[in-house]
Amino acid sequence: MAHSRRNSDLLETLSEYDRVVEVGIGRRTDVAAALADCGVAVTATDVHDFESPSNVRFVRDDIVDPDLDRYADADAIYALNLPPELHRPTLEVAREVGADFLFTTLGGDQPAVPVERRTVDAGTLYVARSMRADD
Repeated sequence: MAHSRRNSDLLETLSEYDRVVEVGIGRRTDVAAALADCGVAVTATDVHDFESPSNVRFVRDDIVDPDLDRYADADAIYALNLPPELHRPTLEVAREVGADFLFTTLGGDQPAVPVERRTVDAGTLYVARSMRADD
């Protein structure tokens, strides 16, 4: 699997899931592509259209006004460098579909939702385990 050592722990954690959705992929496709290379079914979303690797399904979506069908089969929803204003909306989507929510932040941004912290090569991975809203 071609990836940087910096993302090794992150990939190891995310590869435990069968189906994931990356929120706000932008032009940083290396993690999604590496996960897909490991056999994880990866869907990437963003509010803008971006090219994604051939092994990553891309759909345009806004996590603040989501189409829940895009996330329905996910075991986990993850985001890299997610701004604090998107933590709660992403957690709400994860709760709706019964997926775990894992994310990193930029610099000194702290999580805006309750999380478990894990130290990874890339810094801190925040994990918000969610239960379906109707549980």
